[in-house]
Amino acid sequence: MDIVTSPVSLTPGKPARAGTARPSRAEAEAAVRTLLRWAGDDPEREGLRETPQRVVRSYEEFFAGYGVDPVALLERTFAETEGYDEIVLLRDIRLESYCEHHMVPIVGRAHVAYLPHRRVVGISKLVRVIEAYAKRLQIQEKLTAQIANTISEVLQPRGVAVVIEASHQCMTTRGVHKPGVAMVTSRMLGAFRDDPTTRREFLSMIRGPLAPLAE
Repeated sequence: MDIVTSPVSLTPGKPARAGTARPSRAEAEAAVRTLLRWAGDDPEREGLRETPQRVVRSYEEFFAGYGVDPVALLERTFAETEGYDEIVLLRDIRLESYCEHHMVPIVGRAHVAYLPHRRVVGISKLVRVIEAYAKRLQIQEKLTAQIANTISEVLQPRGVAVVIEASHQCMTTRGVHKPGVAMVTSRMLGAFRDDPTTRREFLSMIRGPLAPLAE
């Protein structure tokens, strides 16, 4: 099987004010203690004594995407496809991100498709691209565009389609307090934008039922 490397080189997303000194773990834990005191509790009581360390460890997981280059994830592709040129779709990918306005969870699912042009990428890499962008402070519109744009620029397929459906806890647990509301965003590029038939096929694939898969 032939392996080709994309010639495209993009700069991965960076936190705001990149280049400034990153706070130490001790400083991060001290900040959590300050928030605990601000909330009206005592960070030295038994139940909260280990909370700053736990929160910092959690943040390392929640925001791991800042340390991942989404472009590098897609650079290893495969050209031996027997001429396959139909839609490649991954649907119902669980997505967890964090609102950049309130730092609370965004939880939902993503559907990602592309039309190959001479080469394909391992499907787990598409999931990892979603994770790399989701594990950052985000708004859903930007997240949707980042995923689609990166796949398009690196793989250079004939088209890319991304749809995200998600619930925002900044809306369900605070503010207007409206649970059960889903936000839907989409980004269509290439054939998915220009060809109504291709777009309809993609939308029918993410909405229609699939037969149960054998384990």
